[in-house]
Amino acid sequence: MPRILPGETDLYALTDARLSLGRPLRDVVQALLSAGIKILQYREKHLAMGKMLEECRMLRAMTLEAGACLIIDDHVDIALLCKADGVHIGQDDLPLADVRSLCGKEMIIGVSTHSPEQAVRAMNQGADYIGVGPIYATKTKEDVVAPVGLSYLRWVATNIHLPFVAIGGIKEHNVAEVCANGARCAALVSEFVGASDIQGKVRAVRSAMQKALVR
Repeated sequence: MPRILPGETDLYALTDARLSLGRPLRDVVQALLSAGIKILQYREKHLAMGKMLEECRMLRAMTLEAGACLIIDDHVDIALLCKADGVHIGQDDLPLADVRSLCGKEMIIGVSTHSPEQAVRAMNQGADYIGVGPIYATKTKEDVVAPVGLSYLRWVATNIHLPFVAIGGIKEHNVAEVCANGARCAALVSEFVGASDIQGKVRAVRSAMQKALVR
């Protein structure tokens, strides 16, 4: 199975059916994969578990064919059942040590962090990568914490020796600023799945990142 971590690829896409302009999940994900997305996180908070498992099994087949990494948000059981590459957990989800005992050493575990203390703890407890954010205000996730801003991103880039992905309110117009403050991988939700031309939007975001990194 593909084992791709943030930093080994520049973009990290998340699903959200509510923002996908009514398009089927298969079509949205096919557009993302066709545009070269190599890390896809399945994040659907409003579906029954059976439906989520059905969709994740479909995405597992699609990502394997595309050579892309599939990460499941929160649900360790679904990640195991669909044979995903990894699972992403938040600060209020199952403890990292317990998730590792369920998943084993091979499955990727990512952890959302919002402070230096959380980042250090995730690193010391064996996370494979961390999410850093939300960088900017975002409405794509309920009960989201306040934006941590670019200062926390800079701190992680300097002090944490672990792959990380910047997330939260990142768009084409501000992704260069995110790169300028230390990010080498950016996660986007609404900017991708809500775009009328998903492949074109991925190209535009990637171009903005590349221009920022060569300055």
